[in-house]
Amino acid sequence: MKTIVLGGGCFWCIEAVLQIVIGIDKVVSGYAGGGTEIEPSYWDLHSGKYGHAEVVEATYDPAIISLKTILEMFFYTHDPTVSRQPGTGDEGPEYRSIILCENDELEIAERAREEAQNLWDDPIITEVKVIDKFYPAEENHQNFYNNNPNSGYCQVIINPKIAKFEKKFAEYLK
Repeated sequence: MKTIVLGGGCFWCIEAVLQIVIGIDKVVSGYAGGGTEIEPSYWDLHSGKYGHAEVVEATYDPAIISLKTILEMFFYTHDPTVSRQPGTGDEGPEYRSIILCENDELEIAERAREEAQNLWDDPIITEVKVIDKFYPAEENHQNFYNNNPNSGYCQVIINPKIAKFEKKFAEYLK
């Protein structure tokens, strides 16, 4: 099993999409990409204090799904040209597009970013960095979509993302 850490707007959206993909075993919402050794809280993240982004850590089986395919899904599912969650008030560096991977995966991630540019008119601003440390988010942020399917956020923001994703990647759905 391998892991990849991805951020693209709100972690609830990325988590909900990746949870339905064959070959992805586990998805954990959390914080990463900043510069602190102190475990941040949700409120620390939004204070800008540590520079982390809302991210998910996806554990996947590379014998079933490739990193290249996961990254294609990632770029299709969020807008990598902005540091916000479109359609919401979620805006700022904590919502930035970011790929955090192992050193030997940097080339794959950078190539995926270059290829994804064909999907977007504006320049992609996704950061690609070697993962330093991943901090799991608080329990109330884990499995949010499945635990709160009737919430307004899930209905208005996440459901359309999942519907769009399911049309494009139907062969990869659990």
